[in-house]
Amino acid sequence: LLKHWAMTARLFLASLCLLPLGWLVWGAVNDALGANPAEYLIRATGDWTLRLLCLTLAVTPLRVHFAWPALAKFRRMLGLFTYFYALLHVLGYSWLDMGFALDDIAHDIAKRPFILVGFTALVLLTPLAATSFHRAIRALGARRWQLLHKTVYLVAVLAVLHFFWMRSAKNNFAEVWLYAGILSALLGWRIRRWFQRTRDSQAI
Repeated sequence: LLKHWAMTARLFLASLCLLPLGWLVWGAVNDALGANPAEYLIRATGDWTLRLLCLTLAVTPLRVHFAWPALAKFRRMLGLFTYFYALLHVLGYSWLDMGFALDDIAHDIAKRPFILVGFTALVLLTPLAATSFHRAIRALGARRWQLLHKTVYLVAVLAVLHFFWMRSAKNNFAEVWLYAGILSALLGWRIRRWFQRTRDSQAI
């Protein structure tokens, strides 16, 4: 019964994570993405990358707070969907904005800091997605695997910085501060928990 519930929950979560993609595909086919569909697609996939990153990082605090260990089963799926939308975001930029012109893309990365930061975040996410399976944990060892996956905190910082620089051109920071606040709270919770654990271990 528990296995059936877990499978149903995973399928439901996967369906929810795919809904934004379904909407974007429908909008593109039906010309419902506004005057600049390419820009809409690039921005939307970037927004969903950030949202899913926040959800991924929220799993552990929620699991600890509500004493619900089963939530940990959904963290990997959310992380992989975060990477999936990040790939779509970069693909949209490389294809719809730059026409897969590699020289132009390389020049753009070197010229515009927010593009460089975004690509750096994707590069850092790639080994996390590639090692998100049990076989990778066994191959790397639990300690090294955990150290590697702490890179996600740097990815979160880079993602917000990428968003901030992108929005600075339009002087529109409302959403930036929202995501920055959420991610700061999630990272702050981890820092506080680390200090508490350190203090408790020293007391022993």
